[in-house]
Amino acid sequence: MNWIAFFGTILSASFLFSHEALAQPCPVCMVAVTAGVGLSRWLGIDDTITGLWIGGLTLSLILWTISFLEARKIKFTGRKIIVSLSYYLFIIVPLYLTGIMGHPFNRFWGVDKLLLGMIFGSVFFFLGFLSYGFLKKKNNNKPYFPYQKIVMPITLLLILSFLFYFLTKG
Repeated sequence: MNWIAFFGTILSASFLFSHEALAQPCPVCMVAVTAGVGLSRWLGIDDTITGLWIGGLTLSLILWTISFLEARKIKFTGRKIIVSLSYYLFIIVPLYLTGIMGHPFNRFWGVDKLLLGMIFGSVFFFLGFLSYGFLKKKNNNKPYFPYQKIVMPITLLLILSFLFYFLTKG
């Protein structure tokens, strides 16, 4: 068993003993987005689509971290900007340094495909997150259906995935 699999198993098992989730959005969203990223790379799907899911995952991690900090009353000037920039830098810089991003022939609309996908994925995941909050507020702070918090952002990523599939094929 390699070290990555070992630590991944330990991390996954730690969720069995957690008491409550103070995440925003929930950990199930993050698992769904992560699965989408892994699956799309494994299937050889275009980098714009993979980027959509990386962007959604990144935004999910940002929202989760900010929610975690707020729940623990950890406040400092510019925390949202610092957390956001940190996550994007921790993801984008290694992708560039390893040559996964930045290849001159891997562009769409003049922008690196992964980066373009990350931008669209982040924006639309955030729109799904905001839409959930808006609809929940309209419905006396209750979701309209179970797992609506998960379904709304993921649905937008799925729609964008199909759109970019047709835009980039050929």
